[in-house]
Amino acid sequence: MMYYSLQQQAPEVSFKEAALRGIAPDRGLYFPKQIPRFSAEFWQDLPKKDFKESALELMHTFTGKSIPIPELRAILEKTLSFEFPLIPLEDSISVLELFHGPTMAFKDVGATFMAGCLGYFSGQTDRKTVVLVATSGDTGGAVARGFLNVPGVEVVILYPKDKVSDIQERQLTTLGANIRALRVQGTFDDCQALVKQAFQDPVLFENQALTSANSINVARWLPQMLYYVRAIQQLPPGASRPVFSVPSGNFGNLCAGLLASRMGMPGAHFIAATNSNDTIPRYMESRNYDPRPAIASLSNAMDVADPSNFVRILELFENDFPKLSDKLSAFSFSDAQTLKAIETLFESYSYIADPHGAVGYLGLLRYLREHPDHTGIFLETAHPIKFRETVETCLNRELELPLQIRGLLDREKVFSDISTYEELREALR
Repeated sequence: MMYYSLQQQAPEVSFKEAALRGIAPDRGLYFPKQIPRFSAEFWQDLPKKDFKESALELMHTFTGKSIPIPELRAILEKTLSFEFPLIPLEDSISVLELFHGPTMAFKDVGATFMAGCLGYFSGQTDRKTVVLVATSGDTGGAVARGFLNVPGVEVVILYPKDKVSDIQERQLTTLGANIRALRVQGTFDDCQALVKQAFQDPVLFENQALTSANSINVARWLPQMLYYVRAIQQLPPGASRPVFSVPSGNFGNLCAGLLASRMGMPGAHFIAATNSNDTIPRYMESRNYDPRPAIASLSNAMDVADPSNFVRILELFENDFPKLSDKLSAFSFSDAQTLKAIETLFESYSYIADPHGAVGYLGLLRYLREHPDHTGIFLETAHPIKFRETVETCLNRELELPLQIRGLLDREKVFSDISTYEELREALR
């Protein structure tokens, strides 16, 4: 499998080169040259198959010769070491829980898979690999945990000051070892802009390999399709093709689901559920892509005004808007609506959701209002404990601390403050 830049001004590369580069020299995102189509029999037989073996078959089409099958199987064994349960709330609504990994967020899958890939690649060279990542909340913790003590790899995480939760900040600032945190005066979009600028700086590449662990990196983006595959595998016999409602910020997760759909996975429709950062809902209404300054919200991991992966979604649909709108709807919701949804989920189903899952639930309700005959699945992308203050205040109840979180609260946060590219450049050098 070869990958090309969506800017069309850079050479095609292998999966290994795309993962190590992160972003193409022309600043374009890498995209697979072919989208493999799996047979109807593959998808029909999925419930009878071992999930990890199906995942191996799917991912091997994208990694190709870059990673031998035994090593790829070992990477997936670690990546998929926890479950993604599909929890029915009622006949037409289920929730896909993606928070059962080490940092209690859906990004554990992509981060762990990428760490395994770069760990394998770094073993083939003496050159240090520096992973540079911007986070709006959960990515940083997942990347830090996934890459902790990976030989030959150093991780530098940029996060916006006062715009992540306390637990999220602890997950990315307390590990030490090969993990460094830089607190940025600004928004996630500012952090992401600094990362992209670094990739255009030839001085930084003189003595190290520099790559990104955001979902702009194919090794982070692609394995997210496996959530949807596991959901399909868990559907009861006779269930109609599901509608997936995806809490969306940088749009990598949603893009991975749409990719799986292009590969033949059953799925009637997808919903991009956003907070007040409504660039894509407005685009789907007007066909005018008009990012505005990011707005801070209760669902902070989605506080993204200019989602990097939307260009990949456009490429999946060959920039054909009617085809895109036939498969994708997009809705935005306020913080007040999000809090009300958290209350409703608890009162109606005794289910405790985090703000991101609540936004996904709202998106699903909006769609099912006009399509009541569909099976609806919304994604719960983070454990509610990561947004403890918001959820406890909303429900007037105390949340139990999971094991993954208890050890964090006594650790000291270690970070450096930066506000300019020159300061980032100096930190990386």
